[in-house]
Amino acid sequence: MRIAVHVGALALAAVVLTPVSANAVSAGATAAQPTPSPTVATPATSDDVYGLSTETIAYGAHKRQQMDVWWTPDGQQRPGVFLIHGGWWSSGDKRYMKEITRSYAELGYTVFNLNYRLSGDAAWPAQRTDALAAIATARKFAERWSFDPGNYVVVGFSAGGHIAAAVGTYGDGVSGLKGVVGLSPITSPLQAYADGDARKTTDLNKRRLRRAAIKLAGGCAPKGKCARVWASMEVAWHASKRDAPVLTIHSQDEFVPPSQGILLREMLAKVGVPVTVLTQPGINHSAPLYREPGVAERVQTWIAERIG
Repeated sequence: MRIAVHVGALALAAVVLTPVSANAVSAGATAAQPTPSPTVATPATSDDVYGLSTETIAYGAHKRQQMDVWWTPDGQQRPGVFLIHGGWWSSGDKRYMKEITRSYAELGYTVFNLNYRLSGDAAWPAQRTDALAAIATARKFAERWSFDPGNYVVVGFSAGGHIAAAVGTYGDGVSGLKGVVGLSPITSPLQAYADGDARKTTDLNKRRLRRAAIKLAGGCAPKGKCARVWASMEVAWHASKRDAPVLTIHSQDEFVPPSQGILLREMLAKVGVPVTVLTQPGINHSAPLYREPGVAERVQTWIAERIG
């Protein structure tokens, strides 16, 4: 059974929220549903060097509800890696994740590189709904892509890290999910809202992130009628003991600070879910952070320890 966790660090003077069930919020457009059969948007192609196949699949009716699948067509069940791009929830595209996608496919994983509805298309929780629908589609047609539906991780970058972490704390644990990785994940949009107050910071990225979180919530601040959707956006408030373990990585001085990961670690520890928070010197954020020497290798090692 999911518990609600009240975050003392987020006792903002102007914000008083009561956490609610993630299922209670229905903001956003019609929920994406797995298609009756995999709808191929781009036919499969083969890589002669590594023996990989790739194709683009629609997992819903919206033009953003597509994912690229990379797999080794040898009939063996392979662990899966789901990748979720960043971009302030309002921009970005899976095509920017191509090289990272390839790197995991070359390691022997079946890789699903997602697009999802942006905040300009639909408010929260549409983004989490899309990620869950993509996972459901992949699991339903696992044999097609040599994928083990009971053994996968979700990796997200920045805003995509928020979506990945929200998938990780959805319900009483998502079937088959063995781990969540966030590169500069915004685990607490409420904290980002507070940190981006123009009266308190001159950091333009923090101010922009505050505006992006407001847009994700449907255009309103965390009070009144919008309190429920902001509560749904808070990852830690939906923790349960069956949630998958989490790895977060932040730069020490970036605009999504390590305190975001530390807050998640403190809250998930209350239900016995391990969260590892790593920090790097500097200010690099998201994909540039991932490309720093040794970071990708640490992520890959953590993933291998959980899914092989």
